[in-house]
Amino acid sequence: MPLVPFEVLYEAADLPAYKLPVDLHHVYGRLGFATPALYSNFVSSLDGVVTLGSKPSAGSIISGKYPADRFLMGLLRACADAVIIGAGTLRATPGHLWTPAHVYPDLATEFISLRSALGRATEPQLVVITAKGDVDASHPAIVRGALVMTTDDGAKLVERTLPSTCEVIAMGRGATIDLREALAALRARELEVLLTEGGPHLMGQLIDAGLMEDVFLTISPVVAGRGAEKRLGMVEGVELLPKLGAWSALLSARRHGDYLFLRYRTPARVARA
Repeated sequence: MPLVPFEVLYEAADLPAYKLPVDLHHVYGRLGFATPALYSNFVSSLDGVVTLGSKPSAGSIISGKYPADRFLMGLLRACADAVIIGAGTLRATPGHLWTPAHVYPDLATEFISLRSALGRATEPQLVVITAKGDVDASHPAIVRGALVMTTDDGAKLVERTLPSTCEVIAMGRGATIDLREALAALRARELEVLLTEGGPHLMGQLIDAGLMEDVFLTISPVVAGRGAEKRLGMVEGVELLPKLGAWSALLSARRHGDYLFLRYRTPARVARA
C-alpha cells in the first residue's frame, strides 16, 4: 500500500532542497543538505528513551516499525555519502544493514535514482567508530564492507579479524578518537554529506564538540518507562545544562498519524561558548 504523505506543520523557507524523485517528494516534500553536512537521525519514546538496555534493535521496537519512520530513515540514508555509527550501535543491531533499501525496500529503486542524481555511490559507505577496536567481524554489515576508524591500539586488534572488505583507519596513539580529525579524514575521501545514527554517546561527543549540524528526531507515541536496566536518551556521556545547553532552532515539523518528525539545527560550539 502506498505511504500517505507527511503533513507539513512547519518548515523554514531557506532550507536546501534536492530534486527528489517524484515518489519520494510526494511522500516527504522538500529535503536537502548543504555540502559538507553532518546530520543525525533518532527515534525516541514520549519519555525520551532511545535504547532499551540489553534488548537489541531498540529503534525498531520504539518506533513499532512504523512505515513512515522507516521511510524517512531510508530517505536520510539515501541522501548521505556515508552513515556513521559507533561500535555499540553495531553490536546492538544484529543483522542490520545501514542502507536505504534495508529499512524501506518498497522504494529501493527511487533511493538509487536519488543517489545517482546526487553523484553518490549506489549505497552509502558505512563508517564504524571504535576507540578500542571492539568490532564484531561476523556482523553482516561488516562482512559487506566498512571503514573502521579507531586508535592505533584498536587498529592492531581489528586488523587481524576484519574481512578484506573492510578498511581500518588508525587515528592516533591516544585512548580516544578526535572526531574533528575523523570527519576531516572522511571528507578527504570525498565523503562530505554524513549521517550518524548514533548511538547516544557518539551523539553526545559530536554535539559537545560543536560538530553536529542538523538533528532529525522522530517522536513515537509510546511511553517506554525506566526500571533497573539503564535506558539511554538521545545524548549520553556529556552534561550541557545548566552551564551550556545546546539550544537549537526548529527547521521543520511534520506529522504522520500519531508520530511527529522534527528537524533541528544545533548551534556551533563557538556560538554556545
